[in-house]
Amino acid sequence: MKNTFKLLLLWLALSGISCPNAAEINAPSVETIIARSNHASLYQGKDCQGTMSMTITDSQGRTRKRQFNILRKNGDTQDREQKYFVYFIEPSDVRKMVFMVHKHVEAGKDDDRWLYMPSLDLVKRIAASDKRTSFAGSDFLYEDISGRSIEEDNHSLVETTDKFYIVKNTPKKPHSVEFSFYIARIDKRTFIPMEIEYFKNEGKLYRTVVVSEVQPVATVEGGKQISYPTVVRSLAKDIESGSQTEMIFTNPRYNADLADDLFTERYLRRAPKEVLH
Repeated sequence: MKNTFKLLLLWLALSGISCPNAAEINAPSVETIIARSNHASLYQGKDCQGTMSMTITDSQGRTRKRQFNILRKNGDTQDREQKYFVYFIEPSDVRKMVFMVHKHVEAGKDDDRWLYMPSLDLVKRIAASDKRTSFAGSDFLYEDISGRSIEEDNHSLVETTDKFYIVKNTPKKPHSVEFSFYIARIDKRTFIPMEIEYFKNEGKLYRTVVVSEVQPVATVEGGKQISYPTVVRSLAKDIESGSQTEMIFTNPRYNADLADDLFTERYLRRAPKEVLH
């Protein structure tokens, strides 16, 4: 029997067929990995709020700052419906600007997005095609802030390492986006995507988003004290232009029981107290 097993291993080696390692055998399905990553990135807790600061650095080394408070509330427990309210604090030329999203995952249904520009006292609806454009002049996109629906891409697990699930994501509607595919390195413990690389049609890397710090944030849920791993520092780079933006998330709080009416058009021009401090 031992000789038979040795002959089998020799045949596999000679034929170029490799045996999967234990990590690959025990890996969850790619659908499970993506669902858990989507939840960890966007849906932890019933709601979340905090302050984000961005430092934008161009190819010449010049910097600009952005700071805004953000509210997020889940609309269900299936990681589908969700609402965002973003209120800008600094600099003065964008102060009181508001970005609001009603996110829908249902196939064929676009998100509802609004932008309030106080300098013009104008409320503008943002078209679905605009969600892959720069967020407030930074290297983050509108879609980076509110998230991309997992149903918009096909996913394949290309590699499993000691620390990461490496997943290739290809858009189902390639003409609706500027990328050909993106690779996500998802932490096996937290399921947070720690690095995302975006490629164009010719396989050229042109954009990256890297998480550099994750912190546990304590909260109470279901009467129990728990903590959520939370991204508190990340960096987006535009390789073609040479610019980059670092984003820092401070004072994150979960499960504050944010009211639904905070995420309505009535508050675009007159922001609620929840985003003013």
